[in-house]
Amino acid sequence: MTTQTAGSPQDTVLATIRAHHDQLGRTMSDHTVTIVRSIDKLQSPAARQEVLVTFCAEEVLPHAEAEEETLYRVADALPATRLLAQAMRDEHVLLRDRVDELERASTWGEVVAAAAALNTLFQSHLDKENELLLPALADAGVDLAALLDGMHEILGAPAEAGGCGCGCGCGAGEPAAEDADGALVVGELDVRRLVPAQRHEQIFATFRELPAGMSFVLVNDHDPKPLYYQFAAEHPGEFTWDYAESGPAVWRVRIGRP
Repeated sequence: MTTQTAGSPQDTVLATIRAHHDQLGRTMSDHTVTIVRSIDKLQSPAARQEVLVTFCAEEVLPHAEAEEETLYRVADALPATRLLAQAMRDEHVLLRDRVDELERASTWGEVVAAAAALNTLFQSHLDKENELLLPALADAGVDLAALLDGMHEILGAPAEAGGCGCGCGCGAGEPAAEDADGALVVGELDVRRLVPAQRHEQIFATFRELPAGMSFVLVNDHDPKPLYYQFAAEHPGEFTWDYAESGPAVWRVRIGRP
Protein backbone atom coordinates (compact mmCIF):
# COMPACT_ATOMS: atom_id res chain seq x y z
CA MET A 1 0.00 0.00 0.00
CA THR A 2 1.27 3.47 -0.86
CA THR A 3 1.91 5.64 2.19
CA GLN A 4 0.90 9.28 1.79
CA THR A 5 2.49 12.05 3.79
CA ALA A 6 -0.05 14.30 5.50
CA GLY A 7 -0.48 17.44 3.47
CA SER A 8 1.09 15.87 0.37
CA PRO A 9 -0.12 16.86 -3.14
CA GLN A 10 -1.81 13.45 -3.34
CA ASP A 11 -3.74 14.07 -0.11
CA THR A 12 -4.69 17.54 -1.32
CA VAL A 13 -6.04 16.39 -4.67
CA LEU A 14 -7.99 13.53 -3.06
CA ALA A 15 -9.61 15.98 -0.64
CA THR A 16 -10.34 18.39 -3.50
CA ILE A 17 -12.00 15.72 -5.64
CA ARG A 18 -14.15 14.56 -2.73
CA ALA A 19 -15.13 18.12 -1.86
CA HIS A 20 -16.23 18.68 -5.46
CA HIS A 21 -18.16 15.40 -5.36
CA ASP A 22 -19.84 16.60 -2.15
CA GLN A 23 -20.88 19.85 -3.82
CA LEU A 24 -22.24 18.06 -6.89
CA GLY A 25 -24.12 15.58 -4.71
CA ARG A 26 -25.62 18.33 -2.54
CA THR A 27 -26.70 20.30 -5.58
CA MET A 28 -28.38 17.27 -7.13
CA SER A 29 -30.14 16.48 -3.84
CA ASP A 30 -31.24 20.09 -3.30
CA HIS A 31 -32.70 20.33 -6.81
CA THR A 32 -34.59 17.07 -6.24
CA VAL A 33 -35.99 18.39 -2.96
CA THR A 34 -37.17 21.63 -4.57
CA ILE A 35 -39.00 19.64 -7.25
CA VAL A 36 -40.84 17.65 -4.59
CA ARG A 37 -41.65 20.78 -2.58
CA SER A 38 -43.03 22.51 -5.67
CA ILE A 39 -45.54 19.70 -6.06
CA ASP A 40 -46.30 19.71 -2.32
CA LYS A 41 -47.35 23.34 -2.82
CA LEU A 42 -49.43 22.34 -5.87
CA GLN A 43 -47.06 24.30 -8.12
CA SER A 44 -45.76 23.07 -11.45
CA PRO A 45 -42.23 21.61 -11.13
CA ALA A 46 -41.40 22.47 -14.75
CA ALA A 47 -39.02 25.32 -13.90
CA ARG A 48 -37.16 23.23 -11.31
CA GLN A 49 -37.12 20.31 -13.72
CA GLU A 50 -35.41 22.48 -16.33
CA VAL A 51 -32.87 23.73 -13.76
CA LEU A 52 -31.92 20.17 -12.80
CA VAL A 53 -31.59 19.08 -16.43
CA THR A 54 -29.38 22.09 -17.13
CA PHE A 55 -27.25 21.37 -14.07
CA CYS A 56 -26.70 17.82 -15.29
CA ALA A 57 -25.89 18.94 -18.83
CA GLU A 58 -23.46 21.63 -17.72
CA GLU A 59 -21.90 20.06 -14.61
CA VAL A 60 -22.63 16.37 -14.01
CA LEU A 61 -22.19 14.92 -17.51
CA PRO A 62 -19.02 16.94 -18.35
CA HIS A 63 -17.65 15.79 -14.98
CA ALA A 64 -18.39 12.18 -15.97
CA GLU A 65 -16.72 12.58 -19.36
CA ALA A 66 -13.61 14.11 -17.80
CA GLU A 67 -13.39 11.20 -15.37
CA GLU A 68 -13.56 8.70 -18.20
CA GLU A 69 -10.69 10.43 -20.01
CA THR A 70 -8.46 10.55 -16.92
CA LEU A 71 -9.27 8.45 -13.85
CA TYR A 72 -11.04 5.62 -15.66
CA ARG A 73 -8.45 5.43 -18.43
CA VAL A 74 -5.71 4.93 -15.85
CA ALA A 75 -7.87 2.45 -13.95
CA ASP A 76 -8.28 0.42 -17.15
CA ALA A 77 -4.55 -0.32 -17.12
CA LEU A 78 -4.52 -1.64 -13.55
CA PRO A 79 -5.69 -5.22 -12.89
CA ALA A 80 -7.09 -4.25 -9.47
CA THR A 81 -9.36 -1.50 -10.86
CA ARG A 82 -10.14 -2.58 -14.45
CA LEU A 83 -13.52 -4.14 -13.69
CA LEU A 84 -14.48 -1.31 -11.34
CA ALA A 85 -13.72 1.27 -14.04
CA GLN A 86 -15.93 -0.58 -16.50
CA ALA A 87 -18.76 -0.72 -13.97
CA MET A 88 -18.41 3.02 -13.34
CA ARG A 89 -18.56 3.68 -17.09
CA ASP A 90 -21.74 1.64 -17.28
CA GLU A 91 -23.22 3.82 -14.55
CA HIS A 92 -22.32 6.92 -16.58
CA VAL A 93 -24.45 5.49 -19.38
CA LEU A 94 -27.28 5.03 -16.90
CA LEU A 95 -26.81 8.61 -15.66
CA ARG A 96 -27.21 9.94 -19.20
CA ASP A 97 -30.34 7.80 -19.63
CA ARG A 98 -31.79 9.13 -16.35
CA VAL A 99 -31.14 12.73 -17.41
CA ASP A 100 -32.90 12.04 -20.72
CA GLU A 101 -35.84 10.52 -18.83
CA LEU A 102 -36.08 13.60 -16.62
CA GLU A 103 -35.99 15.90 -19.63
CA ARG A 104 -38.78 13.93 -21.33
CA ALA A 105 -40.96 13.67 -18.21
CA SER A 106 -44.25 15.50 -18.75
CA THR A 107 -46.52 14.73 -15.79
CA TRP A 108 -45.75 15.78 -12.22
CA GLY A 109 -45.48 12.16 -11.16
CA GLU A 110 -43.02 11.39 -13.95
CA VAL A 111 -40.88 14.40 -13.02
CA VAL A 112 -40.66 13.39 -9.35
CA ALA A 113 -39.91 9.75 -10.18
CA ALA A 114 -37.24 10.65 -12.75
CA ALA A 115 -35.56 13.18 -10.44
CA ALA A 116 -35.55 10.72 -7.54
CA ALA A 117 -34.09 7.92 -9.68
CA LEU A 118 -31.41 10.24 -11.03
CA ASN A 119 -30.48 11.49 -7.56
CA THR A 120 -30.30 7.98 -6.08
CA LEU A 121 -28.05 6.72 -8.85
CA PHE A 122 -25.76 9.75 -8.69
CA GLN A 123 -25.30 9.63 -4.90
CA SER A 124 -24.44 5.93 -5.07
CA HIS A 125 -22.02 6.56 -7.93
CA LEU A 126 -20.21 9.30 -6.01
CA ASP A 127 -19.87 7.03 -2.98
CA LYS A 128 -18.20 4.34 -5.10
CA GLU A 129 -15.76 6.83 -6.55
CA ASN A 130 -14.90 8.27 -3.14
CA GLU A 131 -14.67 4.98 -1.24
CA LEU A 132 -13.48 2.50 -3.88
CA LEU A 133 -11.95 4.00 -7.01
CA LEU A 134 -9.96 6.91 -5.60
CA PRO A 135 -8.35 4.92 -2.75
CA ALA A 136 -7.49 2.10 -5.16
CA LEU A 137 -5.76 4.47 -7.58
CA ALA A 138 -3.87 6.15 -4.74
CA ASP A 139 -2.78 2.78 -3.33
CA ALA A 140 -1.56 1.78 -6.78
CA GLY A 141 0.76 4.79 -6.79
CA VAL A 142 -1.09 6.82 -9.44
CA ASP A 143 0.01 10.47 -9.25
CA LEU A 144 -3.46 12.04 -9.17
CA ALA A 145 -2.13 15.57 -8.72
CA ALA A 146 -0.20 15.34 -12.00
CA LEU A 147 -2.96 13.44 -13.80
CA LEU A 148 -5.67 15.96 -12.94
CA ASP A 149 -3.68 19.20 -13.06
CA GLY A 150 -6.01 21.95 -14.32
CA MET A 151 -9.01 19.60 -14.66
CA HIS A 152 -11.70 21.89 -13.26
CA GLU A 153 -14.44 19.47 -14.37
CA ILE A 154 -13.11 17.03 -11.76
CA LEU A 155 -11.47 19.29 -9.20
CA GLY A 156 -14.07 22.07 -9.25
CA ALA A 157 -13.44 25.77 -9.77
CA PRO A 158 -10.70 27.40 -7.68
CA ALA A 159 -11.93 29.08 -4.52
CA GLU A 160 -12.22 32.84 -4.71
CA ALA A 161 -10.65 35.03 -2.07
CA GLY A 162 -12.21 38.19 -0.70
CA GLY A 163 -13.71 39.90 2.28
CA CYS A 164 -17.20 40.76 3.20
CA GLY A 165 -17.48 44.52 3.12
CA CYS A 166 -21.19 44.15 3.62
CA GLY A 167 -21.38 46.52 6.55
CA CYS A 168 -23.76 44.16 8.28
CA GLY A 169 -21.92 43.75 11.54
CA CYS A 170 -21.44 40.02 10.97
CA GLY A 171 -17.68 40.19 11.33
CA ALA A 172 -17.16 38.79 7.83
CA GLY A 173 -14.48 41.36 7.16
CA GLU A 174 -12.42 40.06 10.07
CA PRO A 175 -9.84 37.27 9.82
CA ALA A 176 -11.45 33.84 9.89
CA ALA A 177 -11.01 31.61 12.93
CA GLU A 178 -11.64 27.91 13.43
CA ASP A 179 -14.59 26.92 15.60
CA ALA A 180 -14.75 23.80 17.78
CA ASP A 181 -15.39 21.63 14.72
CA GLY A 182 -12.42 23.08 12.81
CA ALA A 183 -14.58 25.07 10.38
CA LEU A 184 -13.46 28.53 9.25
CA VAL A 185 -15.94 31.03 10.68
CA VAL A 186 -15.78 34.76 9.96
CA GLY A 187 -18.16 35.86 12.73
CA GLU A 188 -21.68 35.77 14.13
CA LEU A 189 -24.83 37.36 12.77
CA ASP A 190 -27.30 37.85 15.62
CA VAL A 191 -30.70 38.67 14.18
CA ARG A 192 -32.70 38.44 17.41
CA ARG A 193 -32.99 42.23 17.71
CA LEU A 194 -34.11 42.70 14.12
CA VAL A 195 -37.75 42.79 13.13
CA PRO A 196 -38.77 39.64 11.21
CA ALA A 197 -39.03 41.51 7.91
CA GLN A 198 -35.34 42.48 8.13
CA ARG A 199 -33.92 39.12 9.21
CA HIS A 200 -33.93 37.20 5.94
CA GLU A 201 -32.73 40.24 4.02
CA GLN A 202 -29.74 40.61 6.35
CA ILE A 203 -28.96 36.90 6.35
CA PHE A 204 -28.91 36.60 2.57
CA ALA A 205 -26.89 39.82 2.22
CA THR A 206 -24.29 38.30 4.55
CA PHE A 207 -24.27 35.04 2.62
CA ARG A 208 -23.83 36.78 -0.73
CA GLU A 209 -20.64 38.46 0.52
CA LEU A 210 -19.25 35.31 2.14
CA PRO A 211 -15.96 34.09 0.62
CA ALA A 212 -15.79 30.52 -0.65
CA GLY A 213 -14.74 28.06 2.02
CA MET A 214 -15.94 30.32 4.85
CA SER A 215 -18.93 30.27 7.19
CA PHE A 216 -20.78 32.58 9.53
CA VAL A 217 -22.86 31.66 12.56
CA LEU A 218 -26.49 32.73 12.52
CA VAL A 219 -27.91 33.41 16.00
CA ASN A 220 -31.70 33.29 16.26
CA ASP A 221 -34.44 32.96 18.88
CA HIS A 222 -36.22 30.09 17.07
CA ASP A 223 -35.34 27.18 14.80
CA PRO A 224 -34.67 28.78 11.36
CA LYS A 225 -35.71 25.64 9.47
CA PRO A 226 -37.90 27.58 6.98
CA LEU A 227 -34.79 29.57 6.11
CA TYR A 228 -33.01 26.32 5.22
CA TYR A 229 -35.69 25.51 2.65
CA GLN A 230 -35.36 28.99 1.16
CA PHE A 231 -31.59 28.47 0.85
CA ALA A 232 -32.17 25.07 -0.76
CA ALA A 233 -34.52 26.62 -3.31
CA GLU A 234 -32.45 29.69 -4.15
CA HIS A 235 -28.89 28.38 -3.65
CA PRO A 236 -29.00 24.59 -4.25
CA GLY A 237 -25.60 23.03 -3.68
CA GLU A 238 -24.05 26.39 -2.85
CA PHE A 239 -24.35 26.39 0.94
CA THR A 240 -23.70 24.30 4.04
CA TRP A 241 -25.96 24.22 7.10
CA ASP A 242 -24.86 22.87 10.49
CA TYR A 243 -26.57 23.33 13.86
CA ALA A 244 -24.17 24.39 16.61
CA GLU A 245 -26.92 24.97 19.21
CA SER A 246 -30.57 23.94 19.06
CA GLY A 247 -32.59 25.86 21.62
CA PRO A 248 -34.65 26.02 23.62
CA ALA A 249 -33.87 29.75 23.92
CA VAL A 250 -31.11 30.23 21.34
CA TRP A 251 -30.35 28.58 18.03
CA ARG A 252 -26.94 28.87 16.37
CA VAL A 253 -26.51 27.64 12.80
CA ARG A 254 -23.24 27.67 10.89
CA ILE A 255 -24.01 28.68 7.29
CA GLY A 256 -21.18 28.49 4.80
CA ARG A 257 -20.08 28.37 1.21
CA PRO A 258 -18.41 25.11 0.09
